[in-house]
Amino acid sequence: MGKFGFALSPSSRINLDEVDKVKFAKLVEIEPDVLKCMACGSCTASCTAGKFVKTSMRSAILALQNGKNEDAINFLKGCLLCGKCTMVCPRAINTRHLIISILKVYQ
Repeated sequence: MGKFGFALSPSSRINLDEVDKVKFAKLVEIEPDVLKCMACGSCTASCTAGKFVKTSMRSAILALQNGKNEDAINFLKGCLLCGKCTMVCPRAINTRHLIISILKVYQ
């Protein structure tokens, strides 16, 4: 069969039954505010570093829940811990403390 210039990409489907939930449970124990996040995006919209690097709290939390720990860490690496996101959070989540807790548990 000839090559047509494309190939099948691997499935991006996630089997949530196979995801290790132990670390996320430990994170919830340390920082229960992670469950309060409603993924509104206010933190990402107010992020000073967001113009230069890819930072997103809601994407990081979703990645952690789906077992993509390395992706989650990459979303948080550019954070300057300035605290602007904490001031705009409608759920009053201490995002700086949450980021530090995530890095402690997952690194």
